[in-house]
Amino acid sequence: MDSQQSIKQLLRELHAKKITVHKAYQQLKDLPYKDLDFARLDYHRSLRKGFGEVLYCEGKKPEHIKKILKDVLKRDKHILLTRASKTLYGYLKKAYPKLKYNELARIIYLKKKIRKTKRKVLILTAGTSDIPVAEEARLTLDVLGHKVKTVYDVGVAGIHRLFDRLTEISKANVIIVVAGMEGALASVVAGITDRPVIAVPTSVGYGSSFKGLAPLLTMMNCCAPGVSVVNIDNGFGAGYFASLINK
Repeated sequence: MDSQQSIKQLLRELHAKKITVHKAYQQLKDLPYKDLDFARLDYHRSLRKGFGEVLYCEGKKPEHIKKILKDVLKRDKHILLTRASKTLYGYLKKAYPKLKYNELARIIYLKKKIRKTKRKVLILTAGTSDIPVAEEARLTLDVLGHKVKTVYDVGVAGIHRLFDRLTEISKANVIIVVAGMEGALASVVAGITDRPVIAVPTSVGYGSSFKGLAPLLTMMNCCAPGVSVVNIDNGFGAGYFASLINK
């Protein structure tokens, strides 16, 4: 039985009161995807997760991404394509002129107007070189409907810069800390706030930082409690997780 037949059968049973609304809802959450041969689009993700499938672009053919986008836009007005190049954006924009692009975050997006949450997410970076990853997190949160405040370049090499921002830290509901080198900023921030901290190690740093492995291990061994760690350079993952907490 294909997905359309499954839905029709489910609706018949619901209409006949053979199943409850709750049971119908549970079944709808796990119904199949759309098979495009080269991709299987999960159109029930928004029902399960609160937001539709996000498309990771690196390694994908532009024509495949275009076909996926064409199908997605029939159903959803929220679009988020991560790790997208400016060349890909130019290619897609010819067919879909309403698309927007943030070159620093490497995100192609389209968002409808929604009421933003009252609670605010704060994003801190240790250095200016960490900003691209932070921008990926910021734009992800923006598209998901959250208020975001950014404070960049407040690393431990000049820790007085961080302490000047204690007011913003105290007002945040969730804090994302983006840091390369040794990644110490996340532990410092977690030690001065009762807010949940999401630590994002970046691949910024000299040789012994091992392209982000050193800050990743530092953050995972954080002394201060209340810290969760995402993968190296994973601004999107941090933004999405912060969205779940902030709701």
